Amino acid sequence: MMHWPEGAGELVARGARVVLRRFGSDDVAGFYAMNADSRVLRYTGDQPFADEAACRAFLMGYDHYLRHGFGRWSLYLADGRYAGFCGLRRDDGLVDLGFRLPFALWGQGLASEAGALALRLGFEVYGLGSIIGRARTDNPASCRVLQKLGMAEAGTECREDGLEWRRFTVNRADWRARSEAGREP
Repeated sequence: MMHWPEGAGELVARGARVVLRRFGSDDVAGFYAMNADSRVLRYTGDQPFADEAACRAFLMGYDHYLRHGFGRWSLYLADGRYAGFCGLRRDDGLVDLGFRLPFALWGQGLASEAGALALRLGFEVYGLGSIIGRARTDNPASCRVLQKLGMAEAGTECREDGLEWRRFTVNRADWRARSEAGREP
């Protein structure tokens, strides 16, 4: 069994290969390195942190858990290696599923596994009625993850960055039917 250090955030969920934890001080180095990689930020619209102190301030000041009961969670591999983040965010009355992984971990099905955990938490623990996902139209890999999770395309939207984003959605009833049929990733 993996021993988590004192700076690790509270355990939220565990899958076969991944673990979701609340943001903690142990996430700073991994989160900072991930967000310093231009390949990772290419599809996000985000800017890299100025330094590790700015990253730490973001993580330690993250108040979504207090305001909504849920949020984005740090993603770790079962062996304890940092693997990015995945989770839910309330935005303009909608709840959005988001994920980001270090480039070295892309294409291994980890976003799908973590996304399935986050959807389960959203519907079964937090009682959400529907969850959306957004991905840039020029990011087919993230679009495939959202589709693999059972989300249906619900159109496109142009965001403040001037880029086009595809929007996906799934409601609790459809998610439950898919889960009961064993089609969850």
